[in-house]
This record gives sequence, structure tokens and C-alpha cells, in this order.
Amino acid sequence: MEQFQKRLNDYFSAWNEGLITKKVEGIKSFMSKSFVGYWAHSGIDRPDPYDYEYDLESVLKSMNHAEKSFEAFSIKERLEGKEALVLGRETNMINGEPYTAQCMFVWKKESGQWMLVREYIELER
Repeated sequence: MEQFQKRLNDYFSAWNEGLITKKVEGIKSFMSKSFVGYWAHSGIDRPDPYDYEYDLESVLKSMNHAEKSFEAFSIKERLEGKEALVLGRETNMINGEPYTAQCMFVWKKESGQWMLVREYIELER
């Protein structure tokens, strides 16, 4: 799991680099081509789905003076070590204001590399 933990940390480092450069390639290199995500908050009835092709560049461009961090509460191996299920809290500091979310990530080994295949993000506000 040490290799996986490094991969997870590198993923959030890629996000912070992307927030500075506004380039998506570093972040996308961690995502499976079959990636699917769901974003929600208390003000909506259904999560908004997005996939590998979503407009990540617009997301990066909309967040100036931003930094992302993640605290893992639980990392569970499944499918005999071929998948990892991660539960935790993500914090986005945007213009000095924290936006926190509860998250669940599913990572899967593809061609020997850990790739993000699903994420569920529930904004706490």
C-alpha cells in the first residue's frame, strides 16, 4: 500500500500544479479513460455526473489562488489488491476560504499503474 499512498499524494500534488498552471494533463494522467465522477451538495436532489472528458480546464481556470489538500480516513484494498477504496475529506482553499467535501475514491490497477476510476464528492456546505 506504500506505492498506492505515494500515488494518492502525487495525484493531489498534480491538482495543485494544475491550479497554478491551469493545465489538465498532469491531473488527467491519474485518471482511467473509464473514469466517472459524481459531485453533490445539500442543495441538489441528484449528484451531477462527469467523466474523463469533462471540461477540467474550465474548472482550473475558475479557481484562482487555490490549493487542494486531502486527509484519508480509510484506505481499503479490495479484489485481492487490484483496487483501493479511499474515504476522506478534501479541502479546497479558494481565495483564503476553505471549501470542504467528504469524498470516496475508487482506484484500480491498470497495466500495473494505480488509476482513478470513480469518485464521489459531497460538498459539506
